[in-house]
Order: sequence, then structure tokens, then C-alpha cells
Amino acid sequence: MIKNRKKIHTVPLKEQIQNHKGLFVVYVLLRASVILTLVAQAFNRDWESVFFCVLALFLMTIPSFIENNWHIDIPDTLEIIVIVFIYAAEILGELRAYYINVPFWDTMLHTTTGFLAAAVGFSLCDIFNRNENIKFNLSPFFLAFVAFCFSMTVGVLWEFFEFSMDFFTGSDMQKDTIVHAIHTTMLDPTKSNRVVHIIGITDVILSDGTSLGLGGYLDIGIIDTMKDLFVNFIGAVVFSFIGYFYVKSRGEGRFARRFIPTMKFDELKEAEEKVAKKKEKKK
Repeated sequence: MIKNRKKIHTVPLKEQIQNHKGLFVVYVLLRASVILTLVAQAFNRDWESVFFCVLALFLMTIPSFIENNWHIDIPDTLEIIVIVFIYAAEILGELRAYYINVPFWDTMLHTTTGFLAAAVGFSLCDIFNRNENIKFNLSPFFLAFVAFCFSMTVGVLWEFFEFSMDFFTGSDMQKDTIVHAIHTTMLDPTKSNRVVHIIGITDVILSDGTSLGLGGYLDIGIIDTMKDLFVNFIGAVVFSFIGYFYVKSRGEGRFARRFIPTMKFDELKEAEEKVAKKKEKKK
């Protein structure tokens, strides 16, 4: 493995822009929007919003950092999806309250998360599969299966994080859902594990007589959690199928290549040779 991971090929900025015009336009527009939002929120002294803007700017640099330092080629299509996802989650979702005001916004993002996490898991295994220095060989089916499992694990860990934040800090990351029925053994007066059904709930009234006007009962997170995991499952399955046929066709499919990062083996080999030469000179 290479200890010195400095970038090998320095491509002029103008050439990079010409080769990746779509990515460049999306990156500049979204980054400029985040910076303008950051300045506006700083003037308003809304430091929480400033934090989300700084976080978004930082996250947007990660794909290019990975490409330049780890010899991994991230397709433009995948990189655009990642950048738009970050903007949609941090700026539109948190700052513009799209999570509350736009139906299925959270669902769409969790589906995308499942897709992207599967892409990461698949790419890691695929890179190991192609590396001659690592004894690691999985069939197309198992590559897709590992990608699926990786994505679902990421989804579960994220739900653990949301629950922990809500439990320990009093936040509301696990969004509430209005339901009209309760099915529980907690209200069974006989304590015999019999399910009690309360159906047709139209409102919640506090002990002081205040009506919340919810139109039903407030479920505090379990439906949101299961919905998030289900759409994560859908995203993971979709990418796993894409990855399976990508390996099956030995990387010839144009569509699949748009979403799968690959190792820059030429750069990697050149870097290894340079490191070897430096060691010989020291001797």
C-alpha cells in the first residue's frame, strides 16, 4: 500500500472544467448559494444556520478530496448526485424547512441515502476485487449483496443516531406522524398480554383540557423510522441490481458506470514506482 498519497497528475484547471462542465456548473451554483446563505445568516446572528452552511461547504469538498488523495475516480453523475443531496439535506431540508413543508422530502433523501451508501459499499468491494495485491474475490451476486448489507447497516446506524439525539438532547430528528388508532398491551387491565385496540382517535386533549387539534394521536417516531429504513431498502436494492449487472458485463455497461467509483490503477502504479525509487535513492 502507498503511504505517500500525493496527487500524481496535475491537470490544469481549464482542462478540468472542459472535461467536467456539468459538474463544474452544479458545484459553482450550489456552493455560491450556500455562501450567500451563510453570509445572510451570519448577519442575522443565526449561528445554528451558519453551522449547517459551513457543514454543507465542507461536505461538498469530500468527493474531490477523495479523488485527489486516494486515486479514486468518482463519475460526474454520482458526484453531482452527492453534491445536490448535500444541498437538499442541509440547506433546503434544515434551513428552508423542506422536511416540514414539502411532502416526501425526507423520504426522497433517505431513498437517495440507500442508493449512495450501496454505491460506496459496492465500490469498496469492487476495488478490492480488482486489486492484484489483495486476495479478495467475490462473485457479482455477493458483491451486490455486500453493497446491500453495507447500505442497510448505514441506514440503521443513522436511525440509532437520530434516536440518540432525540433522547439525549430533546431534538426531533425522528419526525412525528398523526395516527388514528392505537394497538397496545400496555392498556390491558388484566395484564395478560392482550392487545387493546383504540380506534377512531380524532384529537389529543391535555390534562388541563387544552385540545391540540391534531386530528388524531401523535406517534413519536416509530413510523418515521420504519419508513426511512424501508425507502433506504429500496435505494439499496436499486443500486445492488445496477452493480450486479455492472460486474456481470465486466464494466461495459454505460449506465452503471455513471454511478460506480473506480480505482485509478495507472496513478496508483505510478505512485508506487515513485515511492520505490525514493527508497532506492535513500539506500
